[in-house]
Amino acid sequence: MLSNLEFEIVKKGFEWLSAQQIQSVKELANTVSAHAFWGLPDPYITRLILKKEGDCWNSSIRNSSIRDTARACSALSTEGIIFRAPEKWLISMKKGGAWNEDVYDTAYSLGALADMEISDREGCDWLYENYGPAWEQVGTTSLIITALKKQEKLTGNRDFEVFIRERAEWVLSKKGQDGGWEHISTSNLAIQALLLAGFKKEVGDSINWLLGKARESGAWGNKEDDINATALALSTLGIYEQS
Repeated sequence: MLSNLEFEIVKKGFEWLSAQQIQSVKELANTVSAHAFWGLPDPYITRLILKKEGDCWNSSIRNSSIRDTARACSALSTEGIIFRAPEKWLISMKKGGAWNEDVYDTAYSLGALADMEISDREGCDWLYENYGPAWEQVGTTSLIITALKKQEKLTGNRDFEVFIRERAEWVLSKKGQDGGWEHISTSNLAIQALLLAGFKKEVGDSINWLLGKARESGAWGNKEDDINATALALSTLGIYEQS
């Protein structure tokens, strides 16, 4: 449980977010999720929905529509909102067991489908079977853990349990002595994955580290205007408080 002082840090973070110009799908999705995890009134839901073009969210970044659609679907599902057309679009974009043969597109898509209560064993197998040195990075591995764990919780299938635990222990082994990893965003992905995998006790120092990284303004990140890092940090703290 967070202390009163720590709740004040969270409150200040939301106040900072409310003063920002939040425009991109990624920023809106992360902000919607942060509000949902804390059970706060969310003025960003409609803005995120209005960003949808046809059956998906078209990213301004080349080849990122799959990822942004997955982010949007996951964020809206935290508020109990599920659009079946984007869900079908996301499924239709899978080819040969994966999305774009890309670990990030595949991990985000599997997580989003699980959030919408859709299982995809083929995609999980692709992540598991293709895991290797190129993906052995804290952020990438954390996204894979999150995707597999969400799918596992949905189906009750425990075939990836040993792999998830081994990879979670590897992520923990890369934690710095101060409780964090190299970057704020990477640290948030790691903490969220570890919480989902059942390692709450092991990330207590990481939560303290994260709280200590809040700027005087209320923001997190390397820049004063880092909306994504701030929304991710607020989500992480909300998940920790709920777990």
